[in-house]
Amino acid sequence: MQIITLTSDIGLRDYYVASVKGQLLQEVTGVQLVDITHHVKPFEVAEAAFQVRSSYASFPVGTIHIIGVDSEPYLPYKITDPSQENQLAYPSILRFDGHYFITNDNGFIGTFLGEDVPEALYRYTEIENEPESWTFMMKTCFVKLAGKIAKKTPFNEFTTEVKSYKKAFTQNPIIEHNVIQGNVIHIDHFGNIITNIFKHDFERFGVDIPFTISYQKRNYDIDIISRAYNDVTISERVAIFNDAGRLEIAINRGANGGNGGADRLFGMRLGEPVRITFYPKGSVRNLDALL
Repeated sequence: MQIITLTSDIGLRDYYVASVKGQLLQEVTGVQLVDITHHVKPFEVAEAAFQVRSSYASFPVGTIHIIGVDSEPYLPYKITDPSQENQLAYPSILRFDGHYFITNDNGFIGTFLGEDVPEALYRYTEIENEPESWTFMMKTCFVKLAGKIAKKTPFNEFTTEVKSYKKAFTQNPIIEHNVIQGNVIHIDHFGNIITNIFKHDFERFGVDIPFTISYQKRNYDIDIISRAYNDVTISERVAIFNDAGRLEIAINRGANGGNGGADRLFGMRLGEPVRITFYPKGSVRNLDALL
């Protein structure tokens, strides 16, 4: 059974998602469809990359992932200035870690990969001759490409292999002497604050090194990484590394309380700084150096 996941910015209020799924059911026999999310902020490919990167490895090798975020192509007929040719963005298929990702080359690929490299990257250039596919690309083009992959059509019959791809702007943590300076990149349904600081960033400073996690509300600093939310009492602040390996700051069951989640209690928004300061043996805690 072929599994296909769907990620988009088209929401669930309208018929769009149902239309895409209906087309996939016609295109791929016995397909199993899984929604990752359809609530990506419109045109925010970096957010789409975060959602897919955090979830793709939970699916079996061979899964096809369709990403319908900012999916309209930027084709040659739209480019009047030759200096703008680098803006061309075609429907593309990324093969990575045994999975297939169908997306427009609008920055998603480079942002999803980060420092990793693709197993292969293919471009569907025939879109130039298919004006009927220029609207609602997720349905009119990406579904067709998913069908060709599912049917094991040789890639050289409908794509051209390429090496270059675009990357959307994303904030990476700054790692300096005894300090990791990160940012909030996502706030989930519970109001939990998810950062761009990974567990491997944290562990490079060693084990059993005292530290302080600081953010906007200085009186809510955290100096321990918990294993789970329930390691602390209800309504208490907690820091964990989530299943995607990212530092997450939360309020245990805060979404059920009157004050809401960590984002509301701490006044945190996307892009806000989060800082981890380490205190190796022999160093002195300088609270004025914290946020």
